[in-house]
Amino acid sequence: MGRVGAPVSKGHFLVLPIVILILAQMGTTGDNGALSLAASALTHDLGATTSEIQLANMIYPLVGGAFMIAGGLLGTLFGWVRTFRLGALVCAAGEVVLALSPNMTVFIWVGRVLVGLGASLLVPSILGLVPLLYRGHDRMVAFGCVGAASGLSAVLPLILGVVMETAGMRPTFLLLAAYFFTVSMLSLRLPRVTEPEENLHFDGIGVVLAALGLFLVLVGLSSVSSWGLVTPFEGCPFTVFGISPALPAVALGLVVLAVLVRVERRVEHKHGVALLPSSFLETPQVLAGLAANAITFFFMGAQSILMAPYLQLVAGWSPIEVGVISIVTGVPTFALALGIPKLLPHANPRYVIQAGYVAMAAALGVMMLSVTMNGAFAPGVYLGAFLAGVGAGTVSSHASNVVALALPERDASQSGGIQSTMRNVGQALGVALLGAVLLFGITNTVRSGAASDMLVSRQVSEQLSGMNVNLGSDKEFEEQISGIPMTSSERSELVRIDAHARSQSTRIAYAVGGAIVLLGLLTTPAIKTFDKGSQSAPDPSGPDHVAGASPRD
Repeated sequence: MGRVGAPVSKGHFLVLPIVILILAQMGTTGDNGALSLAASALTHDLGATTSEIQLANMIYPLVGGAFMIAGGLLGTLFGWVRTFRLGALVCAAGEVVLALSPNMTVFIWVGRVLVGLGASLLVPSILGLVPLLYRGHDRMVAFGCVGAASGLSAVLPLILGVVMETAGMRPTFLLLAAYFFTVSMLSLRLPRVTEPEENLHFDGIGVVLAALGLFLVLVGLSSVSSWGLVTPFEGCPFTVFGISPALPAVALGLVVLAVLVRVERRVEHKHGVALLPSSFLETPQVLAGLAANAITFFFMGAQSILMAPYLQLVAGWSPIEVGVISIVTGVPTFALALGIPKLLPHANPRYVIQAGYVAMAAALGVMMLSVTMNGAFAPGVYLGAFLAGVGAGTVSSHASNVVALALPERDASQSGGIQSTMRNVGQALGVALLGAVLLFGITNTVRSGAASDMLVSRQVSEQLSGMNVNLGSDKEFEEQISGIPMTSSERSELVRIDAHARSQSTRIAYAVGGAIVLLGLLTTPAIKTFDKGSQSAPDPSGPDHVAGASPRD
């Protein structure tokens, strides 16, 4: 494995490299924030539906999740700085396409795909460079800084919100393109990491299987709300033995991933390096750390599909107002992700991550109670956003480090790919699962409410039975049902039913998200603490030395 060009002296923390890595992490997180702010603009400028906005949110983690494991292997093979620079340039190209998109098809399938591909190279490089550039306590602080970048990135949505409010959506994405290009140029200042000394094997079969399996799982989950769970919806592209293809896609994807695990064991035995090293699957602490990464970003996905669209489309909040919420979340995220490793270096990571899960679940509970039929209770929204930052920052302070500490050095560096994949899979699951709960709930509640309401005729109810209802304001719902002949009293009653449906379905989605976050507590017993001595610089006798080899409860 390649080594850092300049030795890192004890007590000398490399500042410039971590600043560059933070800026890159901020950009990838800020891109998602910009998309959340653009919900209203996409609706008005490109005619986007709620399902298309959900897909736009989904496609970045979907593509990123499918290829980030490969990005981790490519960084190991060809050098982390190279993949870092290339990833930033591809992200910049994707943002340009987003800015110039004439319709949602180009926006989603060209712009968002490019940004996802760029992130699949950039994000694993961020996590892959940390174990090579930093050792011991400096490494823990560096991982905390990368986690804190999610908090710092809260500044970007506020800035982007101002740009979007004053200049529109397209200049906002052009600004992000310039940002990623600048990050690419700054990568020229990263310390030199020499090329790998080993003749490593590129695991092409593993890359194909991982991408295909993850893609099928995520596409199936994300399409439940538009294709149907079992009974196919109108507009479903095809059926599988008469049922919706959503669940069969998920099942096929899981089969492919099971095959991947078996193939990777043989590849690692033969070549010594694999896309998915066995240490990732056989080390309980690694699995718990990967779960922490996934749950944190599941939580962020829940926010992006539940909070921002509801506040903009229903409550009428402006992009700037939503951007302010990101600051309320970002400040505690930054403070805790950076402060816990720095100020509490001996804190038990198990208890820290447990506390973070509880805070995230509490945040979703407060947000659930803040939803009203035609808006949101603003103090509750801000309190929930603050608790969200507390939870995300607390978990992020240790999630990556507990993975790196439990792995050999080469695997610790390569783990950036699988950690990034778990983050994107978690985010995609949050958007897909909770988006499906939200849209399924709205549609079914409106249909059943209309069918049982004496003020709504059977003819109107039957026409509603074939319609998927989007999340939106009263006015937008009236436009959606404008093609159905009905009386003014029926229209008023349906608007009332829809307002009740969207608020109740949003609350239920928040509750489901909170329950899933709390399930993460079941993984935490596998997380161990480490003696301070085990966090010192690794033994130079070999790259496969396990950092922190003496775990204790």
